[in-house]
Amino acid sequence: MKPKNTICLWFDNDAHEAARFYAATFPDSAVTAVHHAPSDYPGGKKGDVLTVTFTVLGIPCLGLNGGPTFKHSEAFSFQVATETQEETDRYWDAIVGNGGQESECGWCKDRWGLSWQITPRVLSDALAAGGGEAKRAFEAMMQMQKIDVATIEAARRG
Repeated sequence: MKPKNTICLWFDNDAHEAARFYAATFPDSAVTAVHHAPSDYPGGKKGDVLTVTFTVLGIPCLGLNGGPTFKHSEAFSFQVATETQEETDRYWDAIVGNGGQESECGWCKDRWGLSWQITPRVLSDALAAGGGEAKRAFEAMMQMQKIDVATIEAARRG
């Protein structure tokens, strides 16, 4: 069954490469279809990969090879909830280590410019708790690039 809502992500010409990377990196992710252009189009030729249907952590996506006109920005990101430091490290290192870029407070960008928030649940839980616990966890997070679970846990305790 086709989903009613799909996230469409604009790529220059490497949507298939990105989709394969996401499928190899995250569970419940797969490339499900590759469609080729039936004729020439601005930025591409007949037979080029035009769209790629894939899932990322169960979320349906469509990668569109639309050319260099539009770029990804931090206005859109995937937020990935992690359970452990090892899981946090695995996703962060995969994204940054594959030509990506570190940012602040658990954010990073992949090599295609798509933003990711790799967020341990301990951080989300601390912020949701409110009060001093949230303030301490928030202040600790503001000093980080990749989130350090042990530091957040220590901040929660005070």
